[in-house]
Order: sequence, then C-alpha cells, then structure tokens
Amino acid sequence: MSATMIALFGGTGPEWEVREIPVPEAGPGQVLVRVRAAALNNADAPVLAAADPTSGGTGEPYQAGYEFAGEVFAVGAGVTGVVVGERVMGTQPRSFAQYVRADHRHVLRIPGTAGYEEAASLPTGLLTEHGALRLGAFRAGQSVLITGATSAIGLLGVQIAKVLGASTVVGTTRTASKEALLASAGADVVVVGPGDELTDEVLTATGGEGVDVVLDHVGGRLFAACLPATRVDGHLVNIGRLDRAESTINLDHLSYRHLHLRGVSFGFGRPAELGDVLAGLVPEVLPAVAEGRIRPVVDEVFPLAGAAAALDRLRTGEALGKIVLAMP
Repeated sequence: MSATMIALFGGTGPEWEVREIPVPEAGPGQVLVRVRAAALNNADAPVLAAADPTSGGTGEPYQAGYEFAGEVFAVGAGVTGVVVGERVMGTQPRSFAQYVRADHRHVLRIPGTAGYEEAASLPTGLLTEHGALRLGAFRAGQSVLITGATSAIGLLGVQIAKVLGASTVVGTTRTASKEALLASAGADVVVVGPGDELTDEVLTATGGEGVDVVLDHVGGRLFAACLPATRVDGHLVNIGRLDRAESTINLDHLSYRHLHLRGVSFGFGRPAELGDVLAGLVPEVLPAVAEGRIRPVVDEVFPLAGAAAALDRLRTGEALGKIVLAMP
C-alpha cells in the first residue's frame, strides 16, 4: 500500500482541489476503508461555496465528502463485527478520498451483490428516511406524505415506506416529467406543482382524514401546507429545506389537530446516535436492499478526475438520483 492517497479539498476556490496526502491509520474503534466509490450530496455545493475565498467564503481548507463504499483495509483496537476484506458502505466526513477512516459504528456491510456505485448512494438516504419514519412513530398500515420525493433521498423514502407496509404513499414533485419516476419508486399518489393544491389532494387521497406521517424535505410554504394535510394526532418530521428554512404556519392547524412536530438532522456530532440509527437499518431495510426491493437511483458516475463535471451536474439541480465519483 502506498503511504499517500488522492483526496478532494475545498477552501481554495469554487471547485474542489486534488491533493496528495498521507493515508490515515485506523485508531481505537475505527476502521480504514479502501474507497471504491463516493456519492455527492446536496450539501456538498453550499459547503464548498461557504469556504470559497474568491466569493467571500472562509478560505478554510477541508477534505470533502460524506458517503462512500469500499472494502475494509484495516481495523483499530476494540473493533468487533467488522473484518478486513469485507465490502462495506458508510457515512463519514472526508470521504472523497482513496481511503477513509471511519467510526466502526458508521459502516454497514453492503447488502447482497450491490455494486460499489450503488452502495455508495445508500447510507445517507437509508438512515435519514428510516430514522425519520421512526421519529414519526410510523407503523405498518399507516399513510405517509413525502415532499420533495424525487430527490435521491426522497426516492429511497418512498421505497422504505412501502417496504415497511405503508398503506398509501403520497409523493410531491415540482416537475411533471418526474411523475413516472415517483410512480416507479412505489408512490401511490403523486402531487405535481408548487404546492398550492397539496392539502386538498392529500385529503382527497386519504378520505378527508389526512396522512399519518409526513416526511418533509422542502420546508417553506409547502411545509405549512402539510399541517392541515395531516390527520389528527399525526406526525410531521422536517428533514430538509430544499425551498427555504423559513416557514409561516397556521398555529390552529398545529393545535387543533394535536400534531406532533419534529425536526431531525442525523449529524456526526452525535456519533453514538448516528450509530444507533444505522444499526436500525439491519433488521428490515438492508434485507430489502439485498432483495432488490429498495434500490437507489444513480444519475451518473464520474471518475475522480471528473469531479468538476460531477459538481456542475449537482449544481444544475437536474440530476435524477445520486451523482457518484468512482475512485481510482
């Protein structure tokens, strides 16, 4: 093994910079993974922009990436249940590199025969959507509304909800051409448009009662429209802000319907919690991945040398699913 590796860094300009740096070592409780593929996330572009000194950013260098798949190369002291040579996928900062050092609780065995590009597209979406459904007290037989459902994470949420026994899954998209994509993922009802008719369409689809659980990836006005579309004693979980972080809601909808409102961000600042959320995927979600009942949508795979083109694709907002970097 070489003592150095290639990695992508931000903080010097509007694009990532390729650097050669030392390969890290696995410390206690950690694993070292030889990365074969790494997936881009929506957060990658704004994080890069915030660090770009040419446009008022901090100029603080950082190693980019959050999501990866590869083989375990080494394990640190105290690590059990993970062995050298295993194919794994996981989530960890600094994953746009040939090797990633990760908390052993933040990696999972790749289910079945999934390829590395597909596996790298799974961890963030699986843990976010399944974790949000758990926070929303979801049970089999209930109905689910997923806003921004044609995002890479939202598409996994639709599939997970159906696998776990949702009676009805309603998905929203702003683009009529993506309606078929949502239907193919398993959505029973697709609402197309900016959200003006969301409440009425959801109430119609649920016999006037509203959905049991909402997974909201959009925020803004659409989030406000979700409240009266949720049944009495229902649950809303805000996950993302694809529109905006601010939302003006009618408190009568919140109070009179006795709604349970949660916000979630499964970040790296709580490693034990993140490990628990990932472990929660093992009983039901990962077997469904192995069986092909849950599959990520991969938009395009770029070589590491094409990272700038991958970033351009992410910035367009037109990707259908995940954008992936293949590691040399």
